[in-house]
Amino acid sequence: MLARAIRMRLLVRGLATGAAVTRSRHAPSAILQYFDEMRMARHLGRYNGTATVSVMVQAKRHCSSKRDDSDDEVTAEPPPDVMPEPDTQLPATVAVPDVWPHVPMLAMRRNPLFPRFMKIVEVSNPVLMDLLRRKVKLNQPYVGVFLKKNDGEDELVHNLDDVYGIGTFAQIQELQDLGDKLRMVVVAHRRIRITGQVIEDVPPPKPAEDQGEQMPRPRGRPPRNRVPRRQIGRDGITRDPAVEAEELVQQQTHEAPLTSGVVSNTTATESPLARKQGDKSPSEDTAKASDNDTAADGKKSVKGIPVLIVEVENVKHPTYKQTEEVKALTQEIIKTLRDIITMNPLYSRGRHSRESLQQMLHQNQRVVDNPIYLCDLGASLSAAEPAELQKILEEADIPQRLLLALALLKKELELSKLQQKIGREVEEKVKQQHRKYILQEQLKVIKKELGIEKDDKDAIGEKYREKLKDKTVPESIMTVIDEELTKLNFLESHSSEFNVTRNYLDWLTSLPWGVISPENLCLEKATEILNNDHYGMEDIKKRILEFIAVSSLKGTTQGKILCFHGPPGVGKTSIARSIARALNREYFRFSVGGMTDVAEIKGHRRTYVGAMPGKLIQCLKKTKTENPLVLIDEVDKIGKGYQGDPSSALLELLDPEQNANFLDHYLDVPVDLSRVLFICTANVIDTIPEPLRDRMELIEMSGYVAEEKVAISRQYLIPQAMNDCGLKETQISITEDALNMLIRSYCRESGVRNLQKHIEKVIRKVAFRLVKKEGEQFDVNAENLTTFLGKQIFSSDRMYANTPVGVVMGLAWTAMGGSSLYIETSKRNIRSEKPEPGTGALHLTGNLGDVMKESAQIALTVARNFLHHREPNNTFLEQEHIHLHVPEGATPKDGPSAGITIITALISLATGKPVRQDVAMTGEVSLKSKVLPVGGIKEKAIAARRSGVTCLILPVDNKKDFEELPNFITDGLEVHFAGTYDDVYKIAFSDTATTASSSTGPPGQPQETVEKIPSAATAKSPTYS
Repeated sequence: MLARAIRMRLLVRGLATGAAVTRSRHAPSAILQYFDEMRMARHLGRYNGTATVSVMVQAKRHCSSKRDDSDDEVTAEPPPDVMPEPDTQLPATVAVPDVWPHVPMLAMRRNPLFPRFMKIVEVSNPVLMDLLRRKVKLNQPYVGVFLKKNDGEDELVHNLDDVYGIGTFAQIQELQDLGDKLRMVVVAHRRIRITGQVIEDVPPPKPAEDQGEQMPRPRGRPPRNRVPRRQIGRDGITRDPAVEAEELVQQQTHEAPLTSGVVSNTTATESPLARKQGDKSPSEDTAKASDNDTAADGKKSVKGIPVLIVEVENVKHPTYKQTEEVKALTQEIIKTLRDIITMNPLYSRGRHSRESLQQMLHQNQRVVDNPIYLCDLGASLSAAEPAELQKILEEADIPQRLLLALALLKKELELSKLQQKIGREVEEKVKQQHRKYILQEQLKVIKKELGIEKDDKDAIGEKYREKLKDKTVPESIMTVIDEELTKLNFLESHSSEFNVTRNYLDWLTSLPWGVISPENLCLEKATEILNNDHYGMEDIKKRILEFIAVSSLKGTTQGKILCFHGPPGVGKTSIARSIARALNREYFRFSVGGMTDVAEIKGHRRTYVGAMPGKLIQCLKKTKTENPLVLIDEVDKIGKGYQGDPSSALLELLDPEQNANFLDHYLDVPVDLSRVLFICTANVIDTIPEPLRDRMELIEMSGYVAEEKVAISRQYLIPQAMNDCGLKETQISITEDALNMLIRSYCRESGVRNLQKHIEKVIRKVAFRLVKKEGEQFDVNAENLTTFLGKQIFSSDRMYANTPVGVVMGLAWTAMGGSSLYIETSKRNIRSEKPEPGTGALHLTGNLGDVMKESAQIALTVARNFLHHREPNNTFLEQEHIHLHVPEGATPKDGPSAGITIITALISLATGKPVRQDVAMTGEVSLKSKVLPVGGIKEKAIAARRSGVTCLILPVDNKKDFEELPNFITDGLEVHFAGTYDDVYKIAFSDTATTASSSTGPPGQPQETVEKIPSAATAKSPTYS
């Protein structure tokens, strides 16, 4: 209805001004075109209002004295010599209005859209989709396409500062409604600039008096109380259609210029007629109230409201001169475009794309003469950054725009050259490989025809038989190999079963079937090797020499299973390597510490991908002999998991009666391991399962005493450390006193690993001083040892200089060696009244284990009976509450060997007599006071010497163990062997002890203590008394 009113008003104005129009020299064609469209529209039964307004505006421009150049029709000032006008046969834009101030805004994310180019756009925002549907239904398929400054996914922006101010005016040529999104084909026509945001609201309510004037409605429809549309103006005010048409014409032709950047809450713009009548625009109030939302470039937006429709104006290009620079830039751009089209496969491979681009560059002469379109074409073909493309879109100066477009095209050309170069290199490489493969296949066929070369499968079979030629393969193994070779000939070489069979044959033919390395059966040579590599270890050396002697007498060598157990750092692993050298056997070592998978020993089944044999089969393949020396390290630390128990798998391996036919899961054929010498190492044997321990010959490697450590340092540790640090004997000397102090105050462990670390530390510091030229020769003695190693770690093993009443020194054995262990007793109820007989109790502290707690209860019973028979009137142990404590409470302690020590401490407390000051004891006691044997005699004797003890009480059954100790350990010790506790009492409470401690105080009160610093190893490892 509104369009019909506009047409009627325009017709009246056109007839009224017909005389004036005919006077213009451009008017006849414009007016005739206008009437022809109206006439054609009446015959077709429809009327294109948009096109009519555009034609009317053009007619009015021709009749008016004003001139408004469009974006695409940029005229260049001709130089002094007359230059022909550019060709204007561009794609027709008659149906697109030259001025359209209010358009929906499409915010693009990646690349801007240039004029005369189309793009497929998808919109999924519901608000924007409804707006576009409404505009298309109103026959207003125009949008403004602008580039976003950020790379967000949101299709709507809430601030005009989020988009660039210059975009393109585009027409929706095709719209496909997919329900949840719209797919559109938009074609850009010209450049536009945002001047403000337009907000559309619902028109205000109708007046009450207008509700009675209702139009006749069709049957079946509910009545709608609204004013007919033809009577409602653009601002919601009922006005005459002629006045509305007049204002629309004035708005389209810019006779009444719109206010730039004004945001209104009621309408997009205010009627110029109402503005002339003096009405105050509500947009001005809104603009004044939202000054803080004004952007730097003059654009305004409302916070919290998405920008759907914007007010825009056309971007006018300034005139430019067709100078030589412009011509040169134009020709260079055309040349670059041709090169890109020729080189880039994106344009050169597609026939349609190539022909269309070539037609634009060659046949259409106006493209050459129109630098604006040429810049847009170059920017569209470039894959530059969005900001660089937007810079070309915004650039108003034509020569500068040509320079920007040329720079982007040059980058695109270099990228195309690089892409073409890479493609040529890859293609050449593929051709060479393909040619080489074809030649090799041809060569194989020729050799096969001439009989020079056989088939791959035949060559594989001959290779395996060649590997078995010098080996004594058992008949059963050879049968399996022949079957696998026959199977291999029938398999396809590219199948997975072929590779599995081939790997299986590799392992079967790589084992040393019947291959034995010659052994050294000379005792003198073996003794020399063992003595040069290790100091001491007489038991192990004797056992290896016995093995060599037996092999020499029998003329054959057989395997054995030995187990070396002892503290860390005593040389268990290194002595195994020396034994391999002494026997001239191949050496192979693998550790089972923490192992939880049986397949590591017995192998995997061949059905699994990546299956391999076990460690023993790998050992045979690596050593290439059937009689190697295999060291199984850390056998006491084997784990157990859901994949089996490796310690049980070792039962077959370490059984001399079974390992002659050891069956690996991967090979699935018996392998003879009876000639292998197995040596296992362990720190403690308690954690080794009993069936496995029963299969091994156990050899104990006890810790070293101070004399042995000094000798080992002189012969092995110091020369090795000097060699590693590059020092000579003339540059450093370590005295005997320094070594003794180092062992006594820093390295009390049974092994020598910590001693080696400290010696290396000393030599490193000497090397540092030599490099700093602080001297040429350094002497390390007991006085300056602390300057190299810091303060002493250990001061003394004795807690008491004079042992008080109720305190006795015992001896303990740990995994780190021997140590002293004090037993302290004291009375608890000191101030209480005299207790009744039979109410005494024993309280234990010191982190004791269950076995040691039971031993303390047994010791209390034995002490009460012993004291009752010796001093019937002494009821101290029966009446008093006694507290028994073992110092170093953070260290767990367990074991029965402190029985006689606890009894002696209780009797000393009850009688008030201290024991001898230089005595230490160890031994288990029975309930009938019999002294039972204990273990670790060597370590305990070493600990006693280290503590300065001269008198040692041992069980009588341990006499044979003590007699086996070397003289440098037993020298200076007064050793007594006790069968019952009576013997212990006579030695501990002799007359010399009483006279030596006559100044002792009351029972339970210690007299003098010496501070003791425990070692790190003692604090971490449990102590077994």
